[in-house]
Amino acid sequence: MTDIYRPSNSRLSDYPRWKTYQNHLRQNSRSAPGNRSRNPRTQQSFRFSVRLLIWIGLLILFLGIGWMLVFRSGEASLGKRSITSRSLSQVSDASHQIRKSDVRYLIDRSCLSPVSAQPVEMAFGNRLYTVKTSLDPDLHQYLTSRLDRVNSRYIGIVVMSPETGRVLAMTGFNKVNADENPCLTAAFPAASLFKIITAAAAVEEKGYTHLSRFAFNGSKYTLYKRQLTHANPAHTQFITLQDAFAQSVNPVFGKIGTHYLDRNAVEKMGTAFGFNKDVEFELPWPTSHLTLTDDEYHLAEIASGFNRQTLISPLHGAMIAATVVNRGKPVEPTLIDVIADDTRTCIYQTRPSFLPAAVSPKTAKVLERLMVATVTSGTGRKTFRDQARDTTLSKLDIGGKTGSISNREKDTRFDWFVGFATEKQGTEKIVVAAMVGHGDYIGTRATQYARMAIEYYYKDYFSKKTPNGKNLKG
Repeated sequence: MTDIYRPSNSRLSDYPRWKTYQNHLRQNSRSAPGNRSRNPRTQQSFRFSVRLLIWIGLLILFLGIGWMLVFRSGEASLGKRSITSRSLSQVSDASHQIRKSDVRYLIDRSCLSPVSAQPVEMAFGNRLYTVKTSLDPDLHQYLTSRLDRVNSRYIGIVVMSPETGRVLAMTGFNKVNADENPCLTAAFPAASLFKIITAAAAVEEKGYTHLSRFAFNGSKYTLYKRQLTHANPAHTQFITLQDAFAQSVNPVFGKIGTHYLDRNAVEKMGTAFGFNKDVEFELPWPTSHLTLTDDEYHLAEIASGFNRQTLISPLHGAMIAATVVNRGKPVEPTLIDVIADDTRTCIYQTRPSFLPAAVSPKTAKVLERLMVATVTSGTGRKTFRDQARDTTLSKLDIGGKTGSISNREKDTRFDWFVGFATEKQGTEKIVVAAMVGHGDYIGTRATQYARMAIEYYYKDYFSKKTPNGKNLKG
C-alpha cells in the first residue's frame, strides 16, 4: 500500500495524483471481506427496488383508507343498506329479529295496492315471506275505488289507529308520476294545517284557552302587514281562539306568531309534532320541512299557514291528528304487523311506539275542542252538516282542520283535511288525513274523502259490534 504521507520537503510530482488515489481506495474497498459481491450497479438496483416496494406499500395503504371512507359514506347514504342486507341474510336464525328500518328493503310497496286479502306473500332473494299488513282491505279498496282521477293531479288518503299507529288505509293517486304514492311524499304545502301547531304553542306556552279573545282587522283569509299591527280602529273585530281556529282566520294566527310567540317557540312546537324529524316507518318516508327566519312577516306567514315553504305528507298529517287524540303523545305509524319466513319463523312484529310528548294532556284537550268546532261551525261544517241526523256519524265525535292554498304556477289547488272520529259510547278511535291537488276543476274535496273514510269504517264497525260492547271487526 502506498504511503500518502508527504514530508514537508517533498515535491507534489513525487506522489500519485488525487484521481489515482481515489481509484486505489475503491479497489481496496471492493477487495475487503463482505464487499466483494457488490458493485455500483448492484447497489443502485438494490436501492431502486427498496424505494419501489416502499412506494407500492404506501399506495396500497392510501387506497385502502380511501376505500374504507367511500364505503362508509355510501353505507350512510343508503340508510345502512349493507346492515339491512346482512340482517335479512340472517333471518334463518329463529332468534333473529329484523328492525323496523330493515323492513323497507324487504317490502315491495307494489304488493300493498290493491290489497285483496291478508296475509300477502312476497319473495326476497331465494326465499318466500308471509307479510300481514295493518291495512283494512275493505276500507282500503273502497277508498281506492272512489278516487277522482279525472279532476285531480294528486290525492293522498291515510286512515290510522291513533292508539297503535297501525295504518288502516293508505291510498293515493299521482297523475304526474303514477309510481309515486302521495301519502308518503312530503312535498305538499301544509297551508292552514299549521294552525294546529301555532295553536298548540299558544296554549302550551302562553296558557291561552279556547275562549281567549283576539282582535283583527280586514278579511279573515288575507294576511297583509297592516293586519299585524296592534291598532284597533272602529271597525276592529274580536274573536275567540276557538272561532279563529274553526274559521281559519289568518290575521289572528299571524299576530299570535309575531306578537305573542317567537321563532323559537314556533320552531320548537313544530319539531315536537314531527317537522324536520326522521320518524321510522316500514316504507321510505321523507321528513316534513319547516324553515323559519327572524323576519316578522315571514313568521306570521308560517304561523298562519299562509306560505308554500312548509311541506308535509298525508301520513304526517294523520300523525299530527293522532297526537291530539293521544293526549299530546305522537305515535310512530306502522304498516306491517307481522313478517314470517318460509319456515314460519316470525322475523318481525310491530309494537306501538311513541315519541316524546309534544304537549300536555290539558293542551291536547283544548286542541281537540278547537278541531271539533271546525267541523260543527267552521270550515268543515258543510260536509258534516247532517252529522246529528246520520245514523253512523251521530254516534261519533268528529274534529279536524282544513287547509287550502294554490301552488306558485296557479295550476294546482291543494286542499286538506286532517282530523279524527272517536266513538261517543265506546273507545274506538281513528284519525284521517286527506289531501287533494285539484286541477282545472274542483272535484271531490278532502273533507268529502274524510267523511267517506269515517262513515265506511264505522258503519262496518257498528254492524259487528255485539250488545255487550265488543266488536268482531278483525
